Amino acid sequence: MNPLKTVTGTLVAGLILAIIFNVLLGTSTGFNGMELVIWIHVFVGIIWIGLLYYFNFVQVPAAGKALAEADNGGPGPAAISKYVAPLALLWFRWAALATWLTGAMALEAMHAAEGSGFVAAFTFQEGYATIGMGAWLGTIMLFNVWGLIWPNQKKILGMVEATPEQIAKAKVVALMASRTNTLLSIPMILGMTAHGHGLPF
Repeated sequence: MNPLKTVTGTLVAGLILAIIFNVLLGTSTGFNGMELVIWIHVFVGIIWIGLLYYFNFVQVPAAGKALAEADNGGPGPAAISKYVAPLALLWFRWAALATWLTGAMALEAMHAAEGSGFVAAFTFQEGYATIGMGAWLGTIMLFNVWGLIWPNQKKILGMVEATPEQIAKAKVVALMASRTNTLLSIPMILGMTAHGHGLPF
């Protein structure tokens, strides 16, 4: 059976391959819980931010073009709204939550001093200001996903009842929250990488 024929098979095969690489390349004699948490954090973060960029760079422009061409015999945005968007939003919102939770766990795992790494980051303690900035931006983005984007997308996609006026307003709110998250993701990623490697300038 070819594991690449299903998403589950692909994910399981990727996990097995990562374990094989870990065994072949591993230099540690003990369990490295911090790396495990950070690895999962990066994995789910790629899903979240990848879908965020997909929505902003691909789906929104494509849906707008499909809507504009619907009067000229084009397919309209119905296929995206009915089949693609609900599934993408499912992965998007749960990946956002998983990213935030594993990020909080990673902050605790990487904190060697007394106290909480989570608190150290969110209060910008010495050595944690850069990652703290990333953590705050990620928290704002998580709120935007669950508090603004998802409730308004449910109206747009017809998952909850809404008047045409409410749908029009929902489109603006969801788009602006999504664009805000795209904007915030750029310095957020800088905060994540610069914590371990230093700021570029």
